[in-house]
Amino acid sequence: MTKSLFDLTGKVTLVTGGNSGLGLGFAKGIAKQGGSIAIWARNAEKNAAAKAELEACGAGQVISYQVDVTSEQAIIDGYEQLIADFGRIDCVFANSGRASKSRSVLSLDSAEWHDLLNVNLHGAFFTLREGAKQMVKRAEAGEPGGSLVYCGSLSMFQGIAGINNYAASKGGMGAVVRGMAAELGKYEIRANTIAPGYVKTNIGGDGEVDEEMAKRMAFVDSHFSAKTPIHRVGSPDDFEGIGAYLCSDASSFHTGDTIVIDGGSLIYPAYAF
Repeated sequence: MTKSLFDLTGKVTLVTGGNSGLGLGFAKGIAKQGGSIAIWARNAEKNAAAKAELEACGAGQVISYQVDVTSEQAIIDGYEQLIADFGRIDCVFANSGRASKSRSVLSLDSAEWHDLLNVNLHGAFFTLREGAKQMVKRAEAGEPGGSLVYCGSLSMFQGIAGINNYAASKGGMGAVVRGMAAELGKYEIRANTIAPGYVKTNIGGDGEVDEEMAKRMAFVDSHFSAKTPIHRVGSPDDFEGIGAYLCSDASSFHTGDTIVIDGGSLIYPAYAF
């Protein structure tokens, strides 16, 4: 029987922050193609819910782990357990991250600067580095290949006031990923970044916010919809396809790229009507 172009049967993917939002979107795309998924996240209740949803989507196997990606040792230990459970790793999505609490470069203090970088930059780097080590080991044993993916941001391209630590993490990791692509290509390991536009997750969608915040969020949604050539906000479902593609052999010659998925907002000038 001929496999489909994006068949992921037998492939194992790690998604950090894979229990909600974009991470769950990537994971669902992989699950729908029969791939097995390891989730790293800290909330046990959300992990359990994500596991059930991914299994319902058709995932081969799903195991969730409580791993703190701000700890290099926790990441190393996490991979040891993952390999013991699954036997291999084919794809890694370094998706865990947080938004900046800063609103001005003038008041961005060292505590906030370093705390965000511990997650968005250092945690992502160690996650991809350790995944690459496992892939190289497999390649040297005669089975090359693998896919490393970082979840970036449009702040890699645009100047956005105030959130300098967030932009630094995303831009810095973009450069790291290109370096990984250059170094690891000889093992047929590819490395890419996904840069999402404005994406509405389920945060605040279940009564978590008050009426004033709900109105503010509706205004933000309307603003971004009007400024995007495809006139709507993004959703995690929009990232299922790219998740499956980058995990699959269909992307075996695609590396060193920053893939923008934003409804066209990056190319839409401020003076457009």
